[in-house]
Amino acid sequence: MKKIIGILALVVFVSSMVSCKKGNAAAKVKQENVTQANQRDKEISQGAPEIKFDREVHDFGNVDEGFIVETSFQVTNTGKSDLVITDAKATCGCTVPTWPKEPIAPGASAEIKVKFNTSGKPNKQSKTVTLTTNTVKGQEQIKITGMVTPKSQV
Repeated sequence: MKKIIGILALVVFVSSMVSCKKGNAAAKVKQENVTQANQRDKEISQGAPEIKFDREVHDFGNVDEGFIVETSFQVTNTGKSDLVITDAKATCGCTVPTWPKEPIAPGASAEIKVKFNTSGKPNKQSKTVTLTTNTVKGQEQIKITGMVTPKSQV
């Protein structure tokens, strides 16, 4: 039984390899379709939302360990269609972003809040928040930095 299954698997594999070699997929693509797709992508990107931050990096300066610090980034849609932020993820669980769930209209602004828990994070810190958006790039980043003064050891 095992030999029969092995032979069948080999036959299926060989036949799939032969069928893949029957034609060149690139030769089957119509150049007209490629031109239309390129034009469509160009038009979409010209009307796409664009994101502008009041700053891309916030430095907390010196902070004592054990505190939660918070800042806000102002985001403005400088594009021609609604800006949608679908997700925001930080590089570690000590950093928690809060972002607007509603679309941001062209010309409008909104706030992205970032909280950083300094507990167990002594010394120089740098955390990145990656926003998933409907901009041409698809992802945007903001960053927080600071120096966390360690708790004194008793």
